[in-house]
Amino acid sequence: QVQLVESGGGLAQPGGSLRLSCAASGSIFSINDMGWYRKAPGKERELVAIITSGGNTNYADSVKGRFTISRDNAKNTVYLQMNSLKPEDTAVYYCHADRIRVYGPRPVLDVWGQGTLVTVSS
Repeated sequence: QVQLVESGGGLAQPGGSLRLSCAASGSIFSINDMGWYRKAPGKERELVAIITSGGNTNYADSVKGRFTISRDNAKNTVYLQMNSLKPEDTAVYYCHADRIRVYGPRPVLDVWGQGTLVTVSS
């Protein structure tokens, strides 16, 4: 069984920083794209950032220049460094992996973490 487990959420002041981590566990051979999404109260879930297995990245316009996504393929872990946080960054942040190759007959598709709450408030 494959799981994604996020950590690192919490309360930050405007202008502050937080670092989210998401570790994949299970009999994993490799992971394709990994990304972070968020869902704020009353809003739809949106893509925050995505990173390919080769390290190519893409960001939502709202976080460009403030957030950095990275990954450690050896640890099957993706990170999101969030700087210059704003109150509008408050949301539940979800980790996602689109395709996980496992030591088994079939890959596992569309895997989500349980979410971690980020609150930006003074």
